[in-house]
Amino acid sequence: MSAQSSSVTPFARPRGSARRSIPAPPDLEQGPRTQPPERVEESPSPVCRDPQAGAFADCLGAFLLARNIIDRPALDRAQRAAQATRERFDHVLTKLGLLSEADLAGALSQYLSLPIVSAADLPAEPLLLDLIEPDFVRRNRILPLALSAETVTIGVIDPFADEPMRAIGFLTERSVVVRVFPPAEFDKALRMLYATSGRDGPASAGTPDGADASEIDVQRLRDLASEAPVIRLVNQIIANAVESRASDIHIEPTVDVVTVRYRIDGALRTVQTLSPALRAAVTSRIKIVAKLDIAERRMPQDGRIKIAVRGTDIDFRVSTIPTAFGESVVMRILDRSRVALDFAKLGFDPQHVATFIELIRHPNGIVLVTGPTGSGKTTTLYTALQLLDNSERKIFTVEDPIEYQLAGTNQVQVHAAIGLTFPHALRSILRQDPDIIMIGEIRDLETARIAIQASLTGHLVLSTLHTNSAAATITRLIDMGVEHYLLASTVRGILAQRLVRRLCTHCSGPHERSGFWADELRGVVTSTQTLGPADIRQARGCDLCGGTGYSGRTTIAEILPLDSAINSLVASQAGDAEVERLARERGMASMYANGMVKAWHGVTTVEEVLRATKVV
Repeated sequence: MSAQSSSVTPFARPRGSARRSIPAPPDLEQGPRTQPPERVEESPSPVCRDPQAGAFADCLGAFLLARNIIDRPALDRAQRAAQATRERFDHVLTKLGLLSEADLAGALSQYLSLPIVSAADLPAEPLLLDLIEPDFVRRNRILPLALSAETVTIGVIDPFADEPMRAIGFLTERSVVVRVFPPAEFDKALRMLYATSGRDGPASAGTPDGADASEIDVQRLRDLASEAPVIRLVNQIIANAVESRASDIHIEPTVDVVTVRYRIDGALRTVQTLSPALRAAVTSRIKIVAKLDIAERRMPQDGRIKIAVRGTDIDFRVSTIPTAFGESVVMRILDRSRVALDFAKLGFDPQHVATFIELIRHPNGIVLVTGPTGSGKTTTLYTALQLLDNSERKIFTVEDPIEYQLAGTNQVQVHAAIGLTFPHALRSILRQDPDIIMIGEIRDLETARIAIQASLTGHLVLSTLHTNSAAATITRLIDMGVEHYLLASTVRGILAQRLVRRLCTHCSGPHERSGFWADELRGVVTSTQTLGPADIRQARGCDLCGGTGYSGRTTIAEILPLDSAINSLVASQAGDAEVERLARERGMASMYANGMVKAWHGVTTVEEVLRATKVV
């Protein structure tokens, strides 16, 4: 291979010079030493060669546009995403599926006037094994291709990462000739050369080219996940979910298909089925973006992604778990723009809002929000924190995970792997002089005791618990091991809630049994609210609601303030049935009654309320 046909970068000192007197190598931006004069004017400026520079996206984007590699809408989309996510523009192009990794390598080759590595450039065996460890090659994605008296030719995936190039130039005391390696071709070359080298350990028998089977499998998954059709498919699944107002994406492998389902308004809906051949590629693509270990397929993993969808930054919580036919993947969509931190917009009745605000206005004590997973508990607490936040209060949260970032609030992410558990974080927070503490969930006795200790020492504590009703929360804490008298003296109130689907305003119609249900409901709800004319409706289905008859969700709730009478009952070790009976006598409306009021006014259906409250 001729050095004259490639870009030469003087990263190394002349051979034979003294090591301690070597001047610092010139910057990569100074350009190739052997570049013909007529091509210098076409080379990108130093700023345009720096992927971290603000002008880089404009320079590379104009280059791609001029050569019809991408069109104007795609360029605008990629530049907006790069600006919003602060990722490198060239990386964004592949993540959005606008260019495959091979196409990007070809474009960068033209942009930087660097040749593409061809099969003829590959050496018969690894070069410079005495100077360059195989681990260095793998980690930096840089491969020595040829060696001459004055130069060393290397293939690189990232031609902007100059530190590994400088290191090779320094070690070999030669100038570096750079060529661009398409990622898939680099992985093949790496397997061919280094899996069989004695320096990298013995070859495994029975595998292609003697390579280690597990390494070959991982590289195969990387190759599959890097293909443009797979990237576009995953991006399409995510974008469609966001546009459909889904809260979760479920990718579930079965014996003959891979099912893609969205959870929309609390109900799962199958939207797509994929060929089993795509299972590994789709799963690996999601795991790579979420920075999970694609080689680990026997244990559950959790990760997080931030993606710009239609110009809006959206967080995704990713969970994988092995099943009989492959890994099941669930992506929780955390779209802050769709969450209204306002009690009225969340669907709470004015009476509930007034009572709850009165509870959280106390300077100390514990206020609990209960309900099953996905019932909106965390959103309710975020709304409360936003209401309480001001410059005179210091607020801390301990969450697993942090769902949304709140301005003015110190949020702590639990990390059990390094010992940062709820109890550990809470003990440290109490030394930070907080006024209000929000605990993502009380899961055990140790967390409950620290929450009680914090409330007794003058802090307001907000937290969640998984129980079926407000009164059952008392029993749940007692079952954990909390003493009755401590509950009576610290818990200010309990809000239990569920989410029910709202009727589509475009297609809902009068219920076919509205007269029957009006008679049934009148006895349930008249004791707590003066009812107007009944407007009991049922779901129909139209194009605007996807044929379901529902669009959006609203909250139904019951709230239990622990006044002196109920505290006395709790301290006397009464059961939750007795607590609920006394609360009803003192005016607490049940969650079922609250839901039926919404059904009476045509906000939701009777069937939805029965589904959520399990009252038959």
